[in-house]
Amino acid sequence: MDAVTLRVGDLELMSSYYANALALEPIAESARGAEVHRVLGRGTTPMVRLVSTPGLPAVDPRQAGLYHTAFLFDDEPSLAATVYRAARDPRSRFTGSADHLVSEAFYFTDPEGNGIELYVDRPRSAWTYGDDGELKMDVLRLDPNAYLQAHLTEDALAHTAARAGRVGHVHLQVGDIRTAREFYIDGLGFETTVASYPGALFASAGGYHHHIAMNTWQSRGAGPRAASLGLGDVAITVPGREDLDALAARLRDRRIPFADDGRAIRVTDPWQTQVTVAPAI
Repeated sequence: MDAVTLRVGDLELMSSYYANALALEPIAESARGAEVHRVLGRGTTPMVRLVSTPGLPAVDPRQAGLYHTAFLFDDEPSLAATVYRAARDPRSRFTGSADHLVSEAFYFTDPEGNGIELYVDRPRSAWTYGDDGELKMDVLRLDPNAYLQAHLTEDALAHTAARAGRVGHVHLQVGDIRTAREFYIDGLGFETTVASYPGALFASAGGYHHHIAMNTWQSRGAGPRAASLGLGDVAITVPGREDLDALAARLRDRRIPFADDGRAIRVTDPWQTQVTVAPAI
């Protein structure tokens, strides 16, 4: 997964938030007409693209779109340091934490209502599967204060921005799971990892627990998205051009419209969420 694009009403506020709360640093900036595009991340890895589009309606938590962007860290001290920073920023809203068996995660909402997950994976050797082959995930209690006491270090806190991070997965709100499966599994080619969790579907490539998730917990029955702040684009990276050609063939077979400019394929899901698929540079 590549950096998620967010349309924001206050570019400076949102840039400041992601810099201070998540220790992301500016990587690039460009102007496209009246829009300013600003990319922030860790090192050279983009993690969020902010597009200044003031005047759009605020994020509606009941519509299709973004549930959260999940930022993955390499180890517990890196996660703990980021969680500590996010919790101390008064613009954050802490919404919970959980042990998911495959990962440990903490949840926040940014100043414009976009969901954020901060997490670290458990080793794949510790993941377990049911008799039906479905990956076992759960929502178990994870005490944030105990986690910080166990894993927060002075070095990680002093050098948070220098510690690697990336987008691990993107969790979307959709109108119904069947239609989401037809698009993201049958169309884009992700493989289902968890289908038994009520109102949700988890999918991945390469055996990961999930790169993409879809739920109807707040958005059941939602129709196509109206223009608003919030999610602008879900970016997916594939190894090479041959993977784009294979995707183009899948989309044609299923009569799903798409645009291919030779560098990337852009397609919109049934709720008008744009997905961009491009080869790794």
